[in-house]
Amino acid sequence: MSITTDVPQKRFYFVNEVAEILRRSEASCRWMIHTGQIKTGKIGGRVVVSADEIERIISEAFAQVG
Repeated sequence: MSITTDVPQKRFYFVNEVAEILRRSEASCRWMIHTGQIKTGKIGGRVVVSADEIERIISEAFAQVG
């Protein structure tokens, strides 16, 4: 099994998938969405997060460390 640092190639993710990628609870991700830390859209009435937004969150987290 190989470990990749890239987000899998999807255009968007549902909140439960974002929680899995970020290794946070779904409630924590919903709080981050509510406070504007994660930008979202809606498709068919469901909240979605773009792959680019997930990449931004991860990149910013590592930028703050260094």
